[in-house]
Amino acid sequence: MPVVKYPRATEPLWHEWDRKAQKCGLRHTVYSVNGDQYTGEWLGNLKHGKGIQVWKRDGAIYSGDWKFGKRDGYGSYSILDPVTKEYKKVYTGWWKNNKKCGYGVTFYPSAERYEGEWSGGLRSGWGRMYYWDGSMYEGQWLEDRPGGQGMLRLPNENRYEGGWKDGKKHGPGKFFYLDKGQLFEGIWAADIPKCGILIDFGRVEAPAPTQYPIPKV
Repeated sequence: MPVVKYPRATEPLWHEWDRKAQKCGLRHTVYSVNGDQYTGEWLGNLKHGKGIQVWKRDGAIYSGDWKFGKRDGYGSYSILDPVTKEYKKVYTGWWKNNKKCGYGVTFYPSAERYEGEWSGGLRSGWGRMYYWDGSMYEGQWLEDRPGGQGMLRLPNENRYEGGWKDGKKHGPGKFFYLDKGQLFEGIWAADIPKCGILIDFGRVEAPAPTQYPIPKV
């Protein structure tokens, strides 16, 4: 009985691309239907290794490490400035499971900046935050807010050192009124001083001391 040979069906082009993408360690550029683009290394069919992802809709770009399809390792995230048409860096640091984790630096609008530790995409651990008005907080963070022990320095150099909870002064703390040459030491609750002692502190060097010194007890 004669053997019947059927013509081989033409293989779709995407099959070839898929095979290439699954070659470990090789760099390829893949375009999505929505206009997104990835250029970098692959493992199987997942982004793995070094790579650059561009999101067309958000005008954002990530360049750094990937692990099994997610941002994991060290990398930077930037967005496109609609005015200058240049990329502005938003975050540079460590990632885990597609979220900020470990030490990193984030640049906010209005020239604000955070340098410190992250966990699950939130500021957690030790960190320093520079605010738009010139004040600066340095200390412990918990779930994106100051929590634990920390120091807040105001633009006029006055500062608070002590406990924090949910982003507010809480627990034992000291507030240095260096402009007046005074120090308040006491207990705080939700940003409100509940009890404590106010004494003169650096009164001679203070730029605007009170008219009368505080009597010693």
